[in-house]
Amino acid sequence: MATTAYAAATSTSMAATAVMLPRLPTITTTARCSALPNLPARSFSTSIKQVSESKRSPLFQIKASEDASSAVDPNELFTDLKEKWDALENKSTVIIYGGGGVVAIWLSSILIGAINSVPLLPKILELVGLGYTGWFVYRYLLFKSSRKELATDIESIKKKIAGTE
Repeated sequence: MATTAYAAATSTSMAATAVMLPRLPTITTTARCSALPNLPARSFSTSIKQVSESKRSPLFQIKASEDASSAVDPNELFTDLKEKWDALENKSTVIIYGGGGVVAIWLSSILIGAINSVPLLPKILELVGLGYTGWFVYRYLLFKSSRKELATDIESIKKKIAGTE
């Protein structure tokens, strides 16, 4: 019984000391360094406006205007989609491809999350990406002849995709 009274007294004294901490006096004066001059207060909003107005070019001003032809009518959009859906012959194929796309995005999200949870793997993949970017810049963008080679490669790929080659 004596030990429980001692433990209770100890716990109450600990709680009392935790509650009754002395306050430190607040310092109302601010210390200033004498080597620095006092600068006047500056209003940032006016200086930002002056900079942004001075850098504007009249060549790049765009003005918004109301035009009835540019407004999208939701009813027109739905009727157009309905017409295209009705014109489809294989609706089941479109549904299967759409569902497959959603499942592929979901699985890739899970895979990326799993890769990201491995401690060093994201940093290693960043280094691989930076290395490949450096190699690509050196191989294709640094010299004029290699830039021409890249341009011809891109044009040949465009022709293959378009079916003109």
